[in-house]
Amino acid sequence: MSSPTGAHGEADATKQENEQQPQSTASTDATLNARAKSSNGAKSQGPKKWLIALIAIIAAVAVIVAIAVTRGKNDDANTSGVTKADTVTIGLKLAPVSLDIRHQSGSAIEQVLIGNVYEALLSRDSDNKVQPGLAKSWDISKDGKTYTFHLNQNMTFSNGDKLDADDVAWSINQLKEKQYYNANQVASLDKAEAVDANTVKLTLSTPDSNLLWYLTGRPGLVFDKNAKYNAKTEAVGSGPYTVESFDSASKMVLKANAKYWGTAHKPATQNVVIRFLTDDNAAVNALKSGDVDVLSPVNATLAKSLDASTYTVSAADGSDKFVLAFNCTNAKLKDKRVRQAIRYAINHKEIIASRGNVDYALGGPIPSVDPGYEDLTGLYPYNVDKAKELMKEAGYTTDKPLRLTLTYANTYGTELGDQLKSQLAKIGIDLKIDYVEFSTWLQNVHTNGDYELSLVDHAESHDFYKWTTPEYYYHYDNKNVQALYAKALAATDEEESNEYLKQAAKAVSEDAPADWLFGYRVTVAYNTSVKGFPNKLSQTVLPLWQISKAK
Repeated sequence: MSSPTGAHGEADATKQENEQQPQSTASTDATLNARAKSSNGAKSQGPKKWLIALIAIIAAVAVIVAIAVTRGKNDDANTSGVTKADTVTIGLKLAPVSLDIRHQSGSAIEQVLIGNVYEALLSRDSDNKVQPGLAKSWDISKDGKTYTFHLNQNMTFSNGDKLDADDVAWSINQLKEKQYYNANQVASLDKAEAVDANTVKLTLSTPDSNLLWYLTGRPGLVFDKNAKYNAKTEAVGSGPYTVESFDSASKMVLKANAKYWGTAHKPATQNVVIRFLTDDNAAVNALKSGDVDVLSPVNATLAKSLDASTYTVSAADGSDKFVLAFNCTNAKLKDKRVRQAIRYAINHKEIIASRGNVDYALGGPIPSVDPGYEDLTGLYPYNVDKAKELMKEAGYTTDKPLRLTLTYANTYGTELGDQLKSQLAKIGIDLKIDYVEFSTWLQNVHTNGDYELSLVDHAESHDFYKWTTPEYYYHYDNKNVQALYAKALAATDEEESNEYLKQAAKAVSEDAPADWLFGYRVTVAYNTSVKGFPNKLSQTVLPLWQISKAK
């Protein structure tokens, strides 16, 4: 089958528009009009000199007005006639540790770089659907093992280097060879080949129903193999923006790419400043004071203090899942009864209410925006008595509690930890809370898998494969789940694939290797002068090029 065609247009359109100067033609310049009349009437001046002088004065005034109007129209004017500011400032909660998107884990780096600085073979929209990207169209063989991508032409990187099929094939093959981050997402991909300058062929060992979606993310990113730069602090991509500066403790500054090859994603704003604001109260104060124009996310409770006439506040389902993971290799948590008891003991309604009643209950590993979603909240309803029975069977009571440690990043605040500690104490679990820096969490928990219980917002979409990967920090190993997921990937029919995913997700939830505290509805708030900010999936898809602000 084939995709829709056409994603971007000709190169250097941004640069041409930015260099456009105020016009000076006979139709807009009063001086030229006056000269024309004066020249034609030179023979009949005599007694009408006073009239000519008056015309000259009027013309001079008209010149000043015309120049001012002309400059105003060309000063970042948008189609509605409202002039646009040249900078938009956005407040985000999580900051990338570095810019090295091939090695650095976490969704924060994807949020700011993918589609903005680096581009992928394909893209996705705010409805989580696959769209053209560097490739304008594609074909899939009947057996689902061969994908042929037709690229846009005249593409370049921000340093001026040409981008063609060789760069695409090299980038994807490097991902596989060097096992860059998320290489496991395309495990069935054997190789990428440049058929010609504008055509790339991908060959798979087995069909993969997720392949196109994965190619909108890290596995599909295209890099300049000839560029020399420090990937941790610099970036050379083909996207509409370049990185002007980056400080993970403070902010990132992006500037419109003067060499951007496309037109569909041409930046609406020349400069985007991203400030990293971990404290919810400070973030809202920054919005109210005008230090930032947008907050994504914003604390739902604090957002109620924002004046509706000045700020737009909205929330929508996304791919974020607040996962309370149980280390399945831990001696205490190998006992399924303990894991089940924890799930029964958690009062999800209470937790959601404390956060402003915006989030939705999520009883399993697939969020509502992903294929295979099913409401699984009925599997472990809140039941303290049932939880106590299971704990007693496992050998624990409130008089003889089970001691466990919950490790999570302090960026999520202390309230969640306090609530879980209080709720689990009722069934005989003495929960110690270990708040750590996010970078520490990434190293100790995510990378080393050294924890008992952990809590994190998994913002990624289509990430069910993590429950089929025993090496992942969940340490979850279920052969039935792995087999069902393999069938879902191999299915060439979408409905059949979704059915296998539902079965796999239900099996995971029943086995209780984690509790899904809630599906995070990302609440965003922005000044009404801001246009184009996405209300959906902004944690993972943040098209900065479409955002603008009226002066």
